[in-house]
Amino acid sequence: MVPSEVRGEGARPRARDAGEAGWDEDLYEGDGEADRTGTVQGPGARGGAATSTGAAEAEGTGSPATDNDADGGEPGARTARGSGHRRGGGSGNGDGDGSGGPAGRPRRKRRILRWSATVLAVVILGTAGAGYLYYQHLNGNIKKDDLNLGDSKDRAAEPTPNAAGQTPLNILLIGSDARDSKANQKLGGARDTFGGDARADVQMLVHVSADRSNMSVVSMPRDTLLHLPKCTDPKTKQVYQATQSLAMTNDSLNHGGPGCTVATWEKLTGIHIDHFMMVDFAGVVSMADAIGGVPVCVDRNIYSHTSTGHGSGLKLEKGTTSVKGKQALQWLRTRYGFEDGSDIARTKAQHQYMNSMVRELRENATLSSPNKLRKLAETATKSLTVDDGLGTVKKLYDLSLDLRKVPTDRISMTTMPWVYSSDGNRVLPKANDAEKLFRLVREDVALDGKDKKKSPKDKEPTDPAAPDEQIAVQVVNGTRSDTAGPVGGRATQVAQMLKGEGFTRAATDGSTLPSEETTVVRYPSADLEGDAWRIAKRLGIPRNAVEKSTDVSGVTLVVGGDWRSGTTYKAPEDDDKTPASAKLDKGSDTKACMKVDPSYSW
Repeated sequence: MVPSEVRGEGARPRARDAGEAGWDEDLYEGDGEADRTGTVQGPGARGGAATSTGAAEAEGTGSPATDNDADGGEPGARTARGSGHRRGGGSGNGDGDGSGGPAGRPRRKRRILRWSATVLAVVILGTAGAGYLYYQHLNGNIKKDDLNLGDSKDRAAEPTPNAAGQTPLNILLIGSDARDSKANQKLGGARDTFGGDARADVQMLVHVSADRSNMSVVSMPRDTLLHLPKCTDPKTKQVYQATQSLAMTNDSLNHGGPGCTVATWEKLTGIHIDHFMMVDFAGVVSMADAIGGVPVCVDRNIYSHTSTGHGSGLKLEKGTTSVKGKQALQWLRTRYGFEDGSDIARTKAQHQYMNSMVRELRENATLSSPNKLRKLAETATKSLTVDDGLGTVKKLYDLSLDLRKVPTDRISMTTMPWVYSSDGNRVLPKANDAEKLFRLVREDVALDGKDKKKSPKDKEPTDPAAPDEQIAVQVVNGTRSDTAGPVGGRATQVAQMLKGEGFTRAATDGSTLPSEETTVVRYPSADLEGDAWRIAKRLGIPRNAVEKSTDVSGVTLVVGGDWRSGTTYKAPEDDDKTPASAKLDKGSDTKACMKVDPSYSW
């Protein structure tokens, strides 16, 4: 006996699931329409036609089994439709026996109905069984890995539900440069790195608001310098210690797997990540082929190629071109030729591609074609590595229900605010602007500014504060800025003020002189959260300036550039505006076009 969930919902979920991994939600409407009209269905239809659907086709519509081979349909599915046609399509009086003869033979009619019902039940069960196997086949395509490989104490706190009990959804998209197969090596080049460590060259955090009204996507350039957290490879149990010096964020992937990239993001942003989805070179190519192409635009002819052999090889004429296959991968990897030739320009091109792909999938009705749906299902599931929370087609389908609720004009993409490193070859998160952007995401504030709302109330610390005289706090002078030096003795002044207020264990730390535009309180672990909040409350520091950080060993007050004198802190007026340095690329912008460096034009 086939499980009821397979018979009852196995059909359409599989077709819909397949589309989701390709970032399409609305394409299933076409598939659903096919079910209702009795035309050929996609792979999902074969997978578990619901009894009610099968009965409607066999008894109600009387539709012929047209184009049965278009989707590689199973004999069972064709028999069901054929039977329905024969029963409902009889000529003459239409009594359903297909003979076209006069009415008046109720006994024979009842026998025919009983016989047809028996055959129909066998057909439906047979089709559902085959569909269940196909469903399991798709599940078997999906590769899975652990969600977070960092220490549990470093996990970002889960967001507080809104008044309706809803919580936001955060998914990290990772593009791997692995050369672990002949296909990936051929597409990625660099033969000498075959089978070597993979890097997370594309990283995008997708934030879906709690009410599912908007989506914010934040990219991080692959050459961003960060301190990588301690991670443990779940397969080999190898422990990768936290880096003492700055490392490129794309190296996080070879510190145990995608779960370390997730841990790196949580450590930097304080944003709780629910899931990740990772795709490699071959996956990008096959996905673009399955979709049928993604329209992209350049403002002049481009050829991404240098005399020394650098460049993606992308060659396009001015205007809009629908790219797929290898050309789609070239677009996503192009740096030489776009704007200033930086990774920042590359992320902008990736945003244009992603936005265009979402629009294409939502608007292109041809994707209701059974063949395309089946191809997309196979391609998507073979291309993906996900965490266990997304490890089945059904779970991917459930995710699609959330994603499809977001209108295209409420999708906003941006790149993390950044500054160049001292050598000019790498980038660093831009102080304050990057943190403000991350705060907006943490507090579920839409980046497009269309639905400003009050930030949710902070959870009270699970661990209460110690008495004031027992709270140890390090005070650091962070008043240095790009335009002004540090205020001498500032940490000592504030520490003395704290002692006078009863925090007798306040001490200064002069080993570093960081640059902080605004004053912050940091703490390393949950057991010190209450102490950190107590310090902030006493000084009038807003709670959004109290942050968990493994860069400190105890409660640490960093006196910022906004408190260069006096003993009373005046918090700056905060707002929920997206920093100007985080320029938005809109999902509804159909006129987006990449600027081409004239040196790479032909």
